[in-house]
Amino acid sequence: MKYVFHPEALTKYAEATQYYVQQRPELAQAFIDAVENAVYRVRESPTRWSAIDEDVRRCLTHKFPYGILYTIEQDHILILAVMHCSREPESWKYRK
Repeated sequence: MKYVFHPEALTKYAEATQYYVQQRPELAQAFIDAVENAVYRVRESPTRWSAIDEDVRRCLTHKFPYGILYTIEQDHILILAVMHCSREPESWKYRK
């Protein structure tokens, strides 16, 4: 199934990647790989993860404290947030 990032989700993803680049470039690549892997898992089986709020589901990344929050739309997956699991947990809610 195809997927689309909400523009603010893409911005937060880029900001998190930039943070890891400043720490160590190889850490940034590991973060990108973890997010891409989570998105792949969502695309392969979108109903696998339970809803955390109405129709919003969350898939956690491996090795990083981030979650991919998404909805299953009629013809695609909408990624609402790439978010740190302990920062501003409600910030994505207005994106629906």
